[in-house]
Amino acid sequence: MLVDFSTLPETSRVWIYQSNRPFTDTEIQQIEHKLDAFIENWTAHGSDLNAGYVIKYKRFIVIGLNQDLNKATGCSIDASVHFIQHLEQEYEVDLMDKMNVSFKQGDYITYKPLTDFKQMAKDKAVSKQTIVFNNLVNNIAEFKENWEVPASDSWHSRFLR
Repeated sequence: MLVDFSTLPETSRVWIYQSNRPFTDTEIQQIEHKLDAFIENWTAHGSDLNAGYVIKYKRFIVIGLNQDLNKATGCSIDASVHFIQHLEQEYEVDLMDKMNVSFKQGDYITYKPLTDFKQMAKDKAVSKQTIVFNNLVNNIAEFKENWEVPASDSWHSRFLR
């Protein structure tokens, strides 16, 4: 069952998929329509899942699931992965590669392979104050507090001196 993302409890599980490029406004409308349909029909062992989504910065698809009502199962998680893979193919984007880093440079969101980010840290092109996106957060509370943070407060800090 599709619900407004903002109404999900803070304990709701989240999955964050970052795109290697910004989506166009037209693509966002299409993706929102597809997300609406997918989540409305998303189930776990025949039971509806209480879920919502938000698209941030025209680049991040964040799906939230209220696991207090029904938990995701292997099959329901597989279904969501297949859905995201379909979006990757249809829009020719990379959404699943966790070895890439997104961070802010002024108002612009930069997307780099982890190896490039490490080199930028070594070259001091990014710092502990650089705002990074920690896509490893597990729930909405962490998403609100620890998703968009200075690199010093994230796993990215290991590359900065």
